[in-house]
Amino acid sequence: MPVRRGRVHLAARCRVATEASAFGLAVFAVILLNAALMGLETYSGLAREHRSALEAAEDACLVVFTLEMLLRMGAHADRPKAFFRDPWNLFDLAVVASAFVPLVRENTTLLRLLRLARVLRTARFLPQLRILLVAVGRSLPGTASFLFVGALVLYVYAMVGWVCFAESDPQHYGSVGRAALTLFLLTTLDGLTDAVRAGLQISRLSILYYASYALLASFVLVNVLIGVVLNSLDEAREIEAEAGRRPEPAPEPGAGPDRGAGLDTGAGPDTGAGPGRQDAEDVRERIATARRALDEIEASLATGPGAAAAATGPVGDRPPARQLEASHPGP
Repeated sequence: MPVRRGRVHLAARCRVATEASAFGLAVFAVILLNAALMGLETYSGLAREHRSALEAAEDACLVVFTLEMLLRMGAHADRPKAFFRDPWNLFDLAVVASAFVPLVRENTTLLRLLRLARVLRTARFLPQLRILLVAVGRSLPGTASFLFVGALVLYVYAMVGWVCFAESDPQHYGSVGRAALTLFLLTTLDGLTDAVRAGLQISRLSILYYASYALLASFVLVNVLIGVVLNSLDEAREIEAEAGRRPEPAPEPGAGPDRGAGLDTGAGPDTGAGPGRQDAEDVRERIATARRALDEIEASLATGPGAAAAATGPVGDRPPARQLEASHPGP
């Protein structure tokens, strides 16, 4: 019981720290500082001149990130499974813990990539950016289907271009690969005018070739991709809204009578968890009153049936039960 109660107290105090706005702003500032330090290291002269200062600043950022993760894990001390259900917690834990792996610290390239991944942790503090990242992830299946259809259209038009323009324009249509590359660059409509002029010198029917490709590849397929992304964005917003409405998971069963941090009589008024301070005091007062009433009933039962009436108030305030029956006879 003391261990479980201590876990509840620890979670309440860590939750007060992690839910503070100053905590989020401080971690966000350290993430930006870490990104700036990585940019400064790309300047070889500056990196050689201030190598020790840059390394000390990087170590300080790592210490801050480690303390942040410890506080976030401590906030879930009463329900540790909830910490690992959040994918952002797993991502942050992997990024921070990787800096302590010996093989990673010895590999400079891998370590820089992992440090670069810390910049993505800003999504935790920017809800709109988090929604965009979730939308990109959910749009990957639809994007894969779009890429397959686009590659099929590109291959068909590349084969047609090779058949029609290979002899007259071998630089752009000499092979299927060159034709596919030419058409891929024409997807943005950049250079389409020059391609149409060169095709008209070969055949007037080339206008149908380029017009149909521009209509299908640049308008239809691109709009399909935009539709897939917008649909995934709406789904990501719904997921974020549902996560915001989802109630906080309860502590693990068997945490004792003081399961909620706000109802814990030993947590103190400064825990900031559970209901408000006034509500917690009212609940404590009601519990104490109920306990006193139970103690009085137990005492009355122990002394005999005649003491039950006396347990509900002072002795002189109530007449005996027989006197009450005599003064108020029944029907």
